[in-house]
Amino acid sequence: MAASAAAPPAERGPFATGPGPAGAEEEEDGDEELLGAGGPRAWTPQEKLLHEARLKAKAKRRLRRTSSRDSARESLCEGTEPAPEPGSPKGRAHDRRSRTGKGRGLPKKGGAGGKGVWGAPGVVYGYQEPDARDPNYDEVAQGDTVYATVVPELEEGELEKNVQPMVLEYFEHGDTREVMELLRGLNLGARRAAVPALAVALALEGKASHRELTSRLLAELVARALAPEDIAWAFDKMLRDLPDLILDTPEAPQMLGQFIARAVADHALPQDFLERYKGRVGCEHARAALDRAAVLLRIKCDVNRLDNVWGVGGGQRPVKHLVKEMNLLLREYLLSGEVSEAEQCLRELEVPHFHHELVYEAVLMVLEGSGEGPVEKMVTLLKVLWESGLVTLDQMNRGFQRVYEELGDISLDVPLAHGLLERLVELCCERGVITRALRDACPARGRKRFVSEGDGGQVKP
Repeated sequence: MAASAAAPPAERGPFATGPGPAGAEEEEDGDEELLGAGGPRAWTPQEKLLHEARLKAKAKRRLRRTSSRDSARESLCEGTEPAPEPGSPKGRAHDRRSRTGKGRGLPKKGGAGGKGVWGAPGVVYGYQEPDARDPNYDEVAQGDTVYATVVPELEEGELEKNVQPMVLEYFEHGDTREVMELLRGLNLGARRAAVPALAVALALEGKASHRELTSRLLAELVARALAPEDIAWAFDKMLRDLPDLILDTPEAPQMLGQFIARAVADHALPQDFLERYKGRVGCEHARAALDRAAVLLRIKCDVNRLDNVWGVGGGQRPVKHLVKEMNLLLREYLLSGEVSEAEQCLRELEVPHFHHELVYEAVLMVLEGSGEGPVEKMVTLLKVLWESGLVTLDQMNRGFQRVYEELGDISLDVPLAHGLLERLVELCCERGVITRALRDACPARGRKRFVSEGDGGQVKP
């Protein structure tokens, strides 16, 4: 037992492994040496390969221990939560540490870098000088920035779409200033001369009041937006388009001639406009229009403006002038008896809100006239105007009521006015011209009676 206890420990082979302090020291120290019975001996190739593998594994273990100790120390100093296990998918996805084993795992640029990041917290960016190496750098364009609203120029198809509603609305309100404001909002460009041509074409299809408004608009356009040469270009185009305009408006040559004469008188066209076409016109319709304009200018050579070239019509005419025209209309009807002509003249006046004046004048002529002829003619005229809808119920009632209110003054000049009015009202009610309520509202003259003989035979009302 003693011999066995004192016996030296058995020698370990060169590849012996296992727990023990000797094995631990070998791992921490440098390379091992192979010792045999007679001292160092040469290594076989297999022993060399195994020894190199052991050295590589030992270096990896040292690297893992060092990196784990550093990361644990940093996390404790910063007060952050311990990192998740390396094998967990959550920690793997949000782990910002380097995969190559370099760095300390801190965010790049102090949190100021990365996709969708504006910069480090608290950083205020100031003015930056333009970089001459920037591909968008323009040395000429550098300076104060000017912002301006750019309106694209109207194309040919958009011109009629934008201007036609504007002109049609102008025919309703007659305010040239509003048209000017709307035209300023459009970039007409080279097509500005097409505006007067479009306005005249629409007026040819309209009424006399529309043509009068168009002539006024042309004069205003020359003063503010267009030049006389632009108006000349527009009329030259319409003279060439007359064969097509006649298909819709047979009176187009005469109307266009009146437009030209009015424009020359208003200084919207050059004074030598007609002289430019002498001996150069081959179209008979264009010659008719130019001849009409020349005749009107010769007749009105001493007048600056041809105000009456479109006749009398529209609510913009003076009231006295309209009353005079209606009076002449009724007198001509009593002489000729042409109901259709009287109806056409009333339509051309274009004052539907003033037709009660015609009814008033017609009843007054009957009261001032003599015989049954004027009564029958006036009742016939009023019946035709009522059935055609030209004179409305309101206008008819207002005309008769005006006569009722002024009957006392009328009786001073026409003593038999009450009897004539009663007969006219009764006949109109039978023909369906007025209502029974209007007939019953007709004032009746009170009966006269004689007093006693002591009063001298006076007539007492």
